[in-house]
Amino acid sequence: MDSQNSSIHHELDSIMGTTTRIPRLLSAEGFPEWKYRIEKYIKMKDFKIWCSILRGPVRITTTLANGTIIDKVYADYTYEDFEKVEEQERALATLTMALSPDIAQGFREYDSTKALWETLIEVYEGNEDMKQSRQDMLRQKFNMFNHILGETLEAQLQRFTTLTTEMSSVGIYVPKSEINKKLLNSLPRS
Repeated sequence: MDSQNSSIHHELDSIMGTTTRIPRLLSAEGFPEWKYRIEKYIKMKDFKIWCSILRGPVRITTTLANGTIIDKVYADYTYEDFEKVEEQERALATLTMALSPDIAQGFREYDSTKALWETLIEVYEGNEDMKQSRQDMLRQKFNMFNHILGETLEAQLQRFTTLTTEMSSVGIYVPKSEINKKLLNSLPRS
């Protein structure tokens, strides 16, 4: 039984992440939670990498005598130039390693972490119409939330917590009093 528990914990660690293990995006359904966790993980590991994701690629240039700006020749890179390139490469590697092989396969053409990040958000969160539709669906689920016959109280609470967390992650903010009222009204009469 201990090896089974260990296996379950190991699997959860690889999905959710730990301080030493990057969270993995395994499916579209897990994107909101993954997005939250990967941001926290990267900021904890190296805040400069997170800044690199948001900033986008840094072009290493030099200015000629006539004032023209051109890309710097690799042989002329300074230590600081190499640090910028290394930071960008670490950011791209970190974000890429956070994707399951099935998902990463669809995003291999990206060599800019910012472009990869923005595309992941666009693909998994959708455009404004899709976001609005998702919010509407979650509001409806919240309004119709009720106890399921045979469901344990723990399972119901877990389902409710998951729903309210998902609502919060897509920008639906419900007052605590309304959440408490909904939960109390959904509890089984016994």
